Amino acid sequence: MRLRGIRRSKNVEVRSGGRRGGRAGGMGVIGLLIVLAIGYFTGIDVSSLVQSGGVPQQQTQGAAVSDADDRATQFSAQVLATTEDVWTKVFRDQLGRTYEPPRLVVFSGVTQSPCGGANGATGPFYCPADGQAYLDTSFFTMLSQQMGAAGDFAAAYVIAHEVAHHVQNQLGILPKVDAARRTAGKVEANVLTVKLELMADCLSGVWASNVQGLMEKGDLQEALNAARKIGDDYLQSQAGQVPQPHTFTHGTSEQRSRWFARGYETGQVGQCDTFAAAQL
Repeated sequence: MRLRGIRRSKNVEVRSGGRRGGRAGGMGVIGLLIVLAIGYFTGIDVSSLVQSGGVPQQQTQGAAVSDADDRATQFSAQVLATTEDVWTKVFRDQLGRTYEPPRLVVFSGVTQSPCGGANGATGPFYCPADGQAYLDTSFFTMLSQQMGAAGDFAAAYVIAHEVAHHVQNQLGILPKVDAARRTAGKVEANVLTVKLELMADCLSGVWASNVQGLMEKGDLQEALNAARKIGDDYLQSQAGQVPQPHTFTHGTSEQRSRWFARGYETGQVGQCDTFAAAQL
C-alpha cells in the first residue's frame, strides 16, 4: 500500500498498558484463533469459550509503547487517515450525512476501555461505548506470522473493518443489532452477529474501492486472503474441529471474502445490507 506522503490522523492515542481483563461483546479475530489453538494443542474443550466469545480473565501488568512500535503506530495513523477521507466523502455523497471519525487507541500489552480490558489476545476491536477502536502493537506480527495473513494491506483491511463498525454505529445499525441480540436466543444472536460482521467486511471493501490509487499489485489478494484466514469455518478447522455453523459469529471464509469483494467492486454502502440479503 502506497502511504508515502499520506498524512497521519490526529485521532490516534498512544498509551501504555493497564491491567488485563475480559471485555464485553465478542472476542477479536486473533483472540478466537488463540482460544481455538489452546483447545487444539491441549485437548481442552473450548467450545463454551467459542460460543460465548469470552476469554478467561487474567491480571498482568502492561508495558509502555516503545520506540520499536513507532512504525506500526505511523502505519495505523496513516491508514486511519485514509478511512477518514473516504468515509467523509461517502457519507456526504451517498448518505447525505456528516461523518464523525473514531479515535484509534494504540497500546502495547494491555489497556482498559469502557467495554472492558483489552490485550493482544482480544485482537483489534471497536468499543461503541466510547466510539474508539483499539489496536495492540503486536497485532501486525500476529496477523502475519500466526494467522498466515501477511502484507500491509491485510493489516489495513482489519483496521478498516473496525472503523466499519464505527460507521455502523453512526448509522444506528450497531445499537439496533445489540438490542436485538439481548432478547434473542444464542443461535439467533450469533446469526445477527454474523450479519453485522459481514456488513463490516463489505464496508471495508467500500473503503478499499476508494483507495485504489494507493493500492499496489497484490494488495487486493492480501485483503481477500486475510478475510479467508479469519473465517469461522477456517479457524475451527485449523483447531482440529468440525466447523459448527451455529457457533459462527463472523461468517465463513467464503462469505467474508465475498462480502469484502462486493463492497470493493461496487463502492456502494447500499450494497452492504446483509440484513436484507436473501442469502449470506
